[in-house]
Amino acid sequence: MGVNGPPWGRLPRFPLAALPTPLVRARHLEARVARGRRGPIVLVKRDDLSGFAAAGHKARQLEYLVGAALAEGCDVLVTGGGPSSNWCPAAAVAARVAGLECQLVSFGTRPERTHPNLAASLASGAEVRFTGDPDRDNLEAAIVAAADDLRAAGRRPFAVPRGGASPLGAVGMVAAAYELAVQLGDLEATAVVVATGSGGACAGLAAAGRFPVVGASVSRPLDEAAAQVGRLAQASASLLGLPAPTPPELFDVRGPGFGVASDEGEAAATVALHTEGLLLDPTYTAKAFALLLRLAEADDGHPSPGPLVFWHTGGLLSAADHLARTAAVGAGA
Repeated sequence: MGVNGPPWGRLPRFPLAALPTPLVRARHLEARVARGRRGPIVLVKRDDLSGFAAAGHKARQLEYLVGAALAEGCDVLVTGGGPSSNWCPAAAVAARVAGLECQLVSFGTRPERTHPNLAASLASGAEVRFTGDPDRDNLEAAIVAAADDLRAAGRRPFAVPRGGASPLGAVGMVAAAYELAVQLGDLEATAVVVATGSGGACAGLAAAGRFPVVGASVSRPLDEAAAQVGRLAQASASLLGLPAPTPPELFDVRGPGFGVASDEGEAAATVALHTEGLLLDPTYTAKAFALLLRLAEADDGHPSPGPLVFWHTGGLLSAADHLARTAAVGAGA
């Protein structure tokens, strides 16, 4: 960072998260992975404890997105996601706290059962529109169209892609990467593993260029995920005047597909809960944790050059909802 402060310091910001989030050593997980041999050090970056409406790392992204919306004199935040999106309630509550209205666009139709994330969005006062189209790939165009309609009606909308996946949204994770670097001190991480859906979190970490980033693509085909993350990382680095980033290493961990838990992820979520008390979203963080386990168990028993870091991005409402539904099924409800 330069003598005049961090490059993101000049950007408008609306503080939301309780930072820095903890970086903790996962000793019980290390013992399970090692199985009597010398295994890698595993650290967990606890962005699930960011302290704002169960938003996880999304609070970091929203600080800059909401800050920009306020600086531009906007009066309504427009974004979207699926009916069970972790992003939507985070955006809706952030808008409410900042004094903005919020309009959310969701693909498909309103489900018979209201997911806790949708309930939280509605509780914040957000207006939720359903496109009637089950294809989530058309959602970005629907968000833009909703913003255009509001603008034509005399409103001042601030449109944000799903997941906050814009160069500005990724800035929050660039700052987070520097935060982690300070916490690591003299340690050099072998890899920082993060779930990659819309791509903003992985892109921001990669744009910082502080450590090797490994993305677990939980919803997009690998080539599509790589293109999305690469584009966002380049644009975010350019926005901040940082060097061109090294592309992160991406792995395909989608399992059955978008928004669907995988067997490997389910097993990994159980390991996380039983060893470190971590609650993982079955469709996102659990799949990334499964990748972390693969990397940790592939260690050859020799001292690693540095720790493996799992970035726990949150998704606590989805994690709790999944546990409740699983228990109900098990009880025959």
